[in-house]
Amino acid sequence: MLQKLNLGFAAIPDAPVALMLRVFPALVFWQSGQTKVEGFAIKDSTWFLFENEYALPLIPPELAAVMATVAEHLLPVLLILGLLTRLSALGLLMMTAVIQVFVYPDAWMTHGLWAAPLLAVVARGPGRWSLDRLVGIDRGTGG
Repeated sequence: MLQKLNLGFAAIPDAPVALMLRVFPALVFWQSGQTKVEGFAIKDSTWFLFENEYALPLIPPELAAVMATVAEHLLPVLLILGLLTRLSALGLLMMTAVIQVFVYPDAWMTHGLWAAPLLAVVARGPGRWSLDRLVGIDRGTGG
């Protein structure tokens, strides 16, 4: 019985799974990026947050605000398209680690839920339904 069930699960195609591993964490970061801007300008509240609540060691708040805002818009788009996918996922994974360590150290469960699919994408690649696969940048290990 369990063997048949396991065979059924193993028959799930890799491509849609890989796509979901890319899309859902990308949407989390995209939505966060959208809260930081009004049109093409960074909101005053974003500058305030990076000066006060999100203050990072070694990185001036003005630079951190711009870097985070750009990354939260660019990397999710690349991740969803499956273009430079492993690097995009790694960038978001590093952002997650910075947020965990320096900003919200008690939010490990949330950050773990972001990190797990991003790590899977870094390790396994973008999957068949990606621009990386289409143009031959990444053949990956999965379907």
